[in-house]
Amino acid sequence: MTDKDPVDAITDQWFAVRPELDTAPMAVFGRIYRISRTMGDAMDKTYARYGISRGEFDVVATLRRSGTPYTLSPRQLSATLMLTTGGMTGRLDKLEKAGLLRRSPDPDDRRGLRVTITDRGLALIDEAVEAGLEVQRAALTGLDAAETAALTGLLRKVMAGVP
Repeated sequence: MTDKDPVDAITDQWFAVRPELDTAPMAVFGRIYRISRTMGDAMDKTYARYGISRGEFDVVATLRRSGTPYTLSPRQLSATLMLTTGGMTGRLDKLEKAGLLRRSPDPDDRRGLRVTITDRGLALIDEAVEAGLEVQRAALTGLDAAETAALTGLLRKVMAGVP
């Protein structure tokens, strides 16, 4: 067991003034929030070494995960990343200017576009994803494989209950 953390201090303060409150949910989500924020900052720093933001990483990574030929429509990207089309357009503009992807007419829809990762984008995302995984792996060094699997399962259950 580790020493008390800042979330324990908060729940202890609530207990002191409102001992009848069940602060277990606060303890769980307070830690999830703090981990998310800290890891988000760490991932931002990691991806910045590659000249991209976390949001831009998500776009290029989504294309990479889609498999050969690494091509999706802007609408498919927007839906996957839960972004508005306006937000997606801004990211695509920046990534295209950086030479990490290209937009071309959709051969099956004269009104549509296809977004394809470039060779440069493919090389960059393969390096960036490995660097990001290393940062995430380092954050889990206090857990063994069974604990990591158990935590994954528990968080999946929590996510299923979130509206």
